[in-house]
Amino acid sequence: MDPPIRLAFSPDSDDIFMFWPLLNGKVDTGGLAFTHERADTESLNLRADREDVDVLAVSIARYAALSARWLLLPHGASVGRGYGPVVVRLPRAGGPPPSLQDLEGARIGVPGLHTTAYLTLRLLLPRFLAKVVPIQPFARSFDAVRQGEVDAALLIHEGRLVYEREGFERVADLGEAWAKLTGGLPLPLGGNVIRKGLGPDVIARVSRLCRASIVWALEHRDEVMTALLSSESRADVKLDRALLDRYLAMYANDDTRDFREDARAAVRELFERGRAAGLVPPGAEVAFAPDAA
Repeated sequence: MDPPIRLAFSPDSDDIFMFWPLLNGKVDTGGLAFTHERADTESLNLRADREDVDVLAVSIARYAALSARWLLLPHGASVGRGYGPVVVRLPRAGGPPPSLQDLEGARIGVPGLHTTAYLTLRLLLPRFLAKVVPIQPFARSFDAVRQGEVDAALLIHEGRLVYEREGFERVADLGEAWAKLTGGLPLPLGGNVIRKGLGPDVIARVSRLCRASIVWALEHRDEVMTALLSSESRADVKLDRALLDRYLAMYANDDTRDFREDARAAVRELFERGRAAGLVPPGAEVAFAPDAA
């Protein structure tokens, strides 16, 4: 019997959405078993060094240091097309609309130093003071601004949908700013990686099953949404069906089904710009597992 394939992904809605069919008997695994665990994005980014899981959800920026031992899967991506993480602050009366340049030298709460959001913000705003503010509990980023620990916060995942109801204003959308910087490229935020040590046959088999799970979820979207709202809702996020629908439309979509060529080009662009700025290792490569339709 084959050993179980160990998955690790975040508790965020898009990650659960893509793996839910695989873990709930909706996909015929041909006898291959899967185990799973969940952790916040930055913890997953650091987990890659241990190589004690087989498929891992990571930030694309983190993959720059992992390509020697891990392959990007050709599906499972979270991609922002003209949208992405947002920088927010408390509203200020009067004056022009805020911009990133207003935050030059400011203290900004970030979700982790290995996240794509952080790397992108560094490329767009080289001079600011970063303070890591864990994204769990969910309200921690907002509290850090309210309590004066930081001047602004960089929000990822569902946080970018609820900042207005929390009383914050948007300073910048990084996906929008990245598109302007790169002539319209999407912003590749996260992806799933697989250990090279599994070998090509197992990699191909696991990749096919992960793709099948994503396809099933997309084709049975309402069913999966109902399941997530009934059993996977996070008390700290408080997503209703409308917000979940909006979030999945952004980050669990055709880009999740297939890592499209412009998104792959955007990964290479991100690494090239990161290398030039001294933020990405010189030897970083972009290596995908073979497509397994």
